[in-house]
Amino acid sequence: MRPKHLAIELSKLRPHPSTSVELEQYATEGDLAAYWILGIDQVDIIEGKRILDLGAGNGILGFGCLLLGAQHVTFVESDVEVIEVIEENAERISTRCEGEVEVRHEHISLQSEKPSVVPDLVVMNPPWGVQTAKADRPLLEYAFSLGTPVIHLLHSAKSKHVEALGRDFGYESEALLETDFRLPPTYLHHTKKKASTTVRCWRFHRPGDARLPKEEDS
Repeated sequence: MRPKHLAIELSKLRPHPSTSVELEQYATEGDLAAYWILGIDQVDIIEGKRILDLGAGNGILGFGCLLLGAQHVTFVESDVEVIEVIEENAERISTRCEGEVEVRHEHISLQSEKPSVVPDLVVMNPPWGVQTAKADRPLLEYAFSLGTPVIHLLHSAKSKHVEALGRDFGYESEALLETDFRLPPTYLHHTKKKASTTVRCWRFHRPGDARLPKEEDS
């Protein structure tokens, strides 16, 4: 599937309501989600995989994986209002996909129950900890504790702690993509009509499973 076609399909989803500044609910736009998901597919082949979409928002990442042939996608989201959005979007997408969908309403911590089957791949755009310090840490620690082979993470390019945290759990990392992330004036504290920040899409993997050329090799 071409990025344009996937972006069009993802744009049909009911959008994220983006109502909680404490949860730093900034929705991933369809164009970025499509480009990123297709990049993930190139290096890790989504078809037939079990995917965990952690801090799922409206589910745009997980549904992108379903459209590319994922066998099973679990969506985990802490906001009950957003859970309703995921469930509505699941009804729309299920007619197009054969993969199974599971939706969990849970505020993730290290004490949260682990999946009965370890996912093949985790995709996540967690809160970055800008408004609430270390808001990303419970989701990151949970993801790294699962033992999943690969974790794909979108985070602020300015963040230095994500690589170190991954190493603490035995993961190496490589940058799949770096791009601008648009920040629409969603909340009252936003004074600009349009703003953006640079984000990096990380691929965390077990030692010896690097898939991308190093900068000096490219």
